[in-house]
Amino acid sequence: SQSMRILAAALALAYLATVVSERTYVPGYAPSSYEPLEEINAYADLVESSKTQVPFSYYDMGYCKPSEKFLKKRLTSNLGSKLQGGGSTLLHYTFEAKHIEACQKLCLKTLSKGEVAKFRHAIAKEYRIHWQIDSLPLVMRSEELDYVIRGFPLGFVAPSSLTGELNDEYFLYNHLRITVLYHSDPSRFSGLRIVGFEVIPFSVNHRWQGDENDVENLQLDTCTTINPAVNDPSNFMKLSKEGDVPVLYTYDIDWKSSPTLWSNRWDIYLRGNPDDEIHVFAIVNSLMIIFFLSGIVAMILLRTLRKEISEYNELSTLEEAQEESGWKLVHADVFRPPRTLPMALSIFVGTGSQIGMALVLMLLLACMGFLTPTDKGNTLTMVILLYVFSGSVAGYWSARLYKLFGGKDWKTNTIATAACFPSCIVGLFIILNIGLSSKGAATAVSFTTILAVFLLWLGVSTPLMFVGSYFGFRKETISVPLKTNQIARIIPEQGFYTTPFFSIVVGGILPFGSVCIELFFIMSSLWLSQIYYVFGFLFVVVLILVITCAEMSIVMTYFQLTNEDYLWWWRSFLSCASSGCYLFLYSIWYYQTKLELEGFLSGLVYFTYNAIIATAFGAFTGAIGFFSSLIFVREIYGALKVD
Repeated sequence: SQSMRILAAALALAYLATVVSERTYVPGYAPSSYEPLEEINAYADLVESSKTQVPFSYYDMGYCKPSEKFLKKRLTSNLGSKLQGGGSTLLHYTFEAKHIEACQKLCLKTLSKGEVAKFRHAIAKEYRIHWQIDSLPLVMRSEELDYVIRGFPLGFVAPSSLTGELNDEYFLYNHLRITVLYHSDPSRFSGLRIVGFEVIPFSVNHRWQGDENDVENLQLDTCTTINPAVNDPSNFMKLSKEGDVPVLYTYDIDWKSSPTLWSNRWDIYLRGNPDDEIHVFAIVNSLMIIFFLSGIVAMILLRTLRKEISEYNELSTLEEAQEESGWKLVHADVFRPPRTLPMALSIFVGTGSQIGMALVLMLLLACMGFLTPTDKGNTLTMVILLYVFSGSVAGYWSARLYKLFGGKDWKTNTIATAACFPSCIVGLFIILNIGLSSKGAATAVSFTTILAVFLLWLGVSTPLMFVGSYFGFRKETISVPLKTNQIARIIPEQGFYTTPFFSIVVGGILPFGSVCIELFFIMSSLWLSQIYYVFGFLFVVVLILVITCAEMSIVMTYFQLTNEDYLWWWRSFLSCASSGCYLFLYSIWYYQTKLELEGFLSGLVYFTYNAIIATAFGAFTGAIGFFSSLIFVREIYGALKVD
């Protein structure tokens, strides 16, 4: 039965997505093995908070700062990592394989009043420090409470109701108990492989004896190699507002053998992430939308259109043809170029096709394992490069459509296609960069990075646009089956349900509905630091989105033509592009219900990036709708026999 075929198709697609996701998810790099006492570098990422989108560099927070030569030792940073904050910085903690450290002294620093204020602000905003070793993030983990949280807080706040003081008290975590879990199997590889990186922070107001200029030889009363540090409420490291607070930073490092295999070391990081069943439900939900639209399209194509075309072609006289009504009467006007901004329409469709090509290539690379979900800098770099190298696609289709619309000024059209979307992004980005720079945020981008992006656009994307445009204009004009009358037909008065506003508002609902469940997980990855790794599911969802947009556009265009309204060019684009508006409205709901962002700048960052994403999404879906309607209109009018 039909219901069984629908269920079988849904299960087959869901199973395929599961298999692809599981086989391609390799969130890391090739295994690295270390010999005993071999030195291993650990790195500090940005200090971030879920309450604000203003991250800071680790050494800008007031921690002991090593020499400038030491600070230059970073992980290799690419364009994406520079746009996100400059990459990871080498820590001056000593990690030697299987070498246990107890109450090791790192440095002694007296915090100034400004540094204390910065620490207190960061603690109040719940900033967290993020480290990594062997590409594995540091976590706080509790077996008893069954939770895993990436990073660790800078300190904590004790409310006045608890301390008995007039104001809340702020305390700093200055002692870290670090545990590195490793797996060894001499029969398969030599040395050890790191499979876990955990920490327990302590706040300890250290007491010592000795010369403060010789930190290594200080004698501590608060922890020794035999008596480890403890969290003693009477001896927490208090951050006084007055400043001049001496802080001794110390740490323990323990190495523990673990049965966890290197290939399974990411399992604990995915704890709390949604199960695959939810993604399967998202696909089944999207498939239901597809089958609903497919039924409508099948009814239009197989029943209504076939019958109407057959009857029209059998009419023997002109008088009988004139008695006909509906979409057949506008055959002499349906291919009339758009009255309003034909160049703008060609630019938007070309931009949408470029975004679509970059998206498909990115998903294919992700499904094949070339992109790792934890390396967001590399992923952003790949997105930028794929968009840049897809410039010829935008130039080609923009030129072909502009030529179809009767346009002659191909150079202006090409330059506008090359500059339209990137200039909007750059303009918004510069405004954000000014705000982030004023707050000293690590994500404020340097002039050289902005220059590199500009040169990438000017030297690669724009020439490719001209190459695509050249071939697009050299191609024959897209053929249309019917000629256009010189005098435009008068469009009859339309009902409310056939107005452009109604069509555009309704047209974007189902395309957005086909992706809204998966969108929740993507938003959580972007704004709540969760890991999104099911690219197989995402590929299937995007495929469903394409089919939904195509079918929705065909249905809306058919109803429009049936009401003798032949101005379908812009509406076929906007009816699906309006899904971008729904995406932005969804981001507003997500901001209100799921996030706890504070401050104007954080909100500005959030809504600016979501506006860019919604615009790109709208251009992509709009291009699908436009091409689908163009093919549909050419096919149905090509079947008519008109003298």
